[in-house]
Amino acid sequence: MTSDRAVTLNVLALYALAAVLATAFGAQFMLGELPCPLCLLQRIMFALLAIGPILNIRYGPRPSHYALSLLAAIVGAVVATRQVLLHIMPGDAGYGTALFGYHFYTLALLAFVTAIALISLVLLFDRQFASQPAPRTAGLFATVAVGLIIALTAGNFASALLECGFKACADDPVVYELLK
Repeated sequence: MTSDRAVTLNVLALYALAAVLATAFGAQFMLGELPCPLCLLQRIMFALLAIGPILNIRYGPRPSHYALSLLAAIVGAVVATRQVLLHIMPGDAGYGTALFGYHFYTLALLAFVTAIALISLVLLFDRQFASQPAPRTAGLFATVAVGLIIALTAGNFASALLECGFKACADDPVVYELLK
């Protein structure tokens, strides 16, 4: 895989991450369900997962960039697994609305495990790491992807601040603390 193809894959990964963040953020407002602290932590891990692709787009593919995303995906998988295990008992209805028959934290676990597998697979292609003359400027497609991630992360940060205020978030939030 060439460096250009790797960058294109990284841009597509950013769009996938933006879709995940937008879905969670949209469900929060459309369904009126505030995210729990573990849900917020998973959103943070999805935003951190985007750092590797952003660095790859800006500076070219590097194993260290992929490593940052891999670490975020591993931590995200651990957090999502923790939440799945909290609701694994028979008769437990789970937390929040289900999408495609699965709760968001279960889908997050699947997304993080998929990210771990895909990043590991992409790391097998050494040609993308060949030295290059100078970093290219990002095209519009990549710039929009990075902008979406930044906007969704900022929106989620603002929402979490409104929800929790400047203290620990409630385990089962029902109101925005700074708006009451």
